[in-house]
Amino acid sequence: MLMANVLTFIAAVFMGFSKLAASYEMLIIGRFIVGLYSGLSTGFVPMYVEEISPTSLRGALGTLHQLGVVIGILMAQIFGIESIMGNASLWPLLLGFTLLPAVVQCVLLPLCPESPRYLLIDCNEESKARSILIKLRGTDDVGDDMEEMREESQQMKREKRVTILELFRSPNYRQPIFVAIMLHLSQQLSGINAVFYYSTGIFERAGVSQPVYATIGAGVVNTAFTLVSLFIVERVGRRPLQLVGLMGMAISAIFLTVAMALLDQFRWMSYVSIAAIFSFVAFFEIGPGPIPWFIVAELFNQGPRPAAIAVAGFSNWTSNFLVGMSFQYIEQLCGPYVFIIFTVFLLGFFVFTYYKVPETKGRSFDEIAAGFRQSAGQGADKYSAPEEFNTLRGDDPDL
Repeated sequence: MLMANVLTFIAAVFMGFSKLAASYEMLIIGRFIVGLYSGLSTGFVPMYVEEISPTSLRGALGTLHQLGVVIGILMAQIFGIESIMGNASLWPLLLGFTLLPAVVQCVLLPLCPESPRYLLIDCNEESKARSILIKLRGTDDVGDDMEEMREESQQMKREKRVTILELFRSPNYRQPIFVAIMLHLSQQLSGINAVFYYSTGIFERAGVSQPVYATIGAGVVNTAFTLVSLFIVERVGRRPLQLVGLMGMAISAIFLTVAMALLDQFRWMSYVSIAAIFSFVAFFEIGPGPIPWFIVAELFNQGPRPAAIAVAGFSNWTSNFLVGMSFQYIEQLCGPYVFIIFTVFLLGFFVFTYYKVPETKGRSFDEIAAGFRQSAGQGADKYSAPEEFNTLRGDDPDL
């Protein structure tokens, strides 16, 4: 994570000096490099956080990654106002601001400990892992955590090295990697980035006189409901929040479609469209926003985890790119009915989540992996998520 910040420094230089050099090529290169950094950090950060978190707080701490992302989006929206930095003279400085978080990270990351799970399982440094675990937990009683990691280490020794291709070849990994990819696709094909990339234009068509401030309002809702998810994810669980979020977004998309279609006949439909967008964003941050980022790390044990996160992240950013590039053209073809496409996707992902995504709340990494191994042993045609949910649930009636 520390070395990846070099990319941010390089990107900031290219973007910040692109106007001075009168070079749009520098701007494109800078955006490309910062995109590489974003792809790396959205893989490293959730994986690190999940590996150092206690099982009881894994979901809440994993949501902090999404909270950081949405706070960054909100700050960019605010500083991007024309009267602040979104103008012809200051936009290079705004793009150069990507340097600041990298500087903060370079100062703070050396103070963060190495993942004890990595030290024990990958490096076989048990005493160092115990020492770090004691500091992280704030107690000497880390026997259960150490035993869990030892069991996972023994399991990994019985398995060969996991590559990206092995994720798709092995029956033990095929189902969890499919779930991971689908969860990340559900995040991007939900239409959330279509809303944020083109929200100002959507608000303009809805008759909002100052659409940029309405877009910032959506950013505030984005941040607020990420906080809501942070506080309830360990109480409610991943599956229920994902299901509620997907269905809520689908209903909001239907209302948005109706409101945009009837806007010329009923001017008050502009308020309905604004409420629908805010509702769409809120439900996104309840489940589909934060959960895919950290649940992938929960679905795999130490060996296949990096490869799985790389595959899931690639799926996420690829679908993000496709939606961002194609939405404006699809909107020209479909008009106000464009969000019907996302509604169909959302309903499809809801059905998939209900039948295929297990609950991971309160379970160790090895227990979750064991559930998938059991699924592979029984055969995909004889196993469903409700059955796996019962397997993973154990004796806890609250799950």
